[in-house]
Amino acid sequence: MRGRFAPTPSGLLHLGNAGTALLAWLQIRSRGGQIVMRMEDLDLPRCKPEFAERALADMRWLGLDWDEGPDVGGPYVPYEQSRRGELYDAALDKLAREGHLYRCYCSRADLMSLGNAPHGLHSEGPAYPGTCRRLTEQEREAREAVKPPSWRFAMPEHGVEFVDGIAGPMAFAAGAGGDFVVKRADGIVGYQLAVVVDDAAMGITEVLRGWDLLDSTPRQLMLAEALGVEPPRYAHAPLMRGPDGNRLAKRHGDIAVSSLRESGLKPEAVVGLLGWLYGLLDRPEAVSAKELLPLFDLGRIPQESVTLPEDWLERLER
Repeated sequence: MRGRFAPTPSGLLHLGNAGTALLAWLQIRSRGGQIVMRMEDLDLPRCKPEFAERALADMRWLGLDWDEGPDVGGPYVPYEQSRRGELYDAALDKLAREGHLYRCYCSRADLMSLGNAPHGLHSEGPAYPGTCRRLTEQEREAREAVKPPSWRFAMPEHGVEFVDGIAGPMAFAAGAGGDFVVKRADGIVGYQLAVVVDDAAMGITEVLRGWDLLDSTPRQLMLAEALGVEPPRYAHAPLMRGPDGNRLAKRHGDIAVSSLRESGLKPEAVVGLLGWLYGLLDRPEAVSAKELLPLFDLGRIPQESVTLPEDWLERLER
């Protein structure tokens, strides 16, 4: 078994991120597998080295470790996506040669106007209706004279079924989420492509990540099929919500792990709270990550969102 942590260093690691990282670590370590640390820093204007350094420190403070990564090396260096462009270019060339991609000239305003269109929604926004997929070559040439294109992956005309390790059997209709961008007009490679290429190149067999990425799975499975690579098995952990039921945010208090670490709290208190929230403990109590290993079972993890209690910080300070 090979799993991975893949934080995006565009901000501080918060409790929800930490909970997902803990579960991913437990899944692999409980079965004697290897863990890869990979920085998903494709969007360089937003990603900062200081956030990457803090994420590493926060996870180590929680008792999580890894076998390969940007700080320890390994057989699949580099472990920062911003330095793996050649691999992504090779994948894009293959997809283009085999007819899986097309150029898209839609502006941000065009895409925003899709919000009221009847094609459905994806976690990344309204499903793209394939506008530029139907352009003639003459229309493409005319638009290219005005603006550089992005590149979209043409979703196949068949549905996708898979068994999620937590959510169970899943079925998505043909074209789930619509055709999606694999390379932006500014040259930045899309998240969907990069993770598929990297998971295959690094031999990742298990991916445990947040529920908000569940609807990205059909896209990634279709990309893996088009590239001729074996996809990992997926499990999607429930999102963490604040006491008011809304998605975790700064309004719920200082939820950054680095702030909790620097305040003098013990990591076992945070790990115990997370273990309780995700169904591994009957009550919140101070435990180390290693002490949760014999308790880990995907079947114990709830399928609905988990909610921080009103007194979550007081519980940590006791």
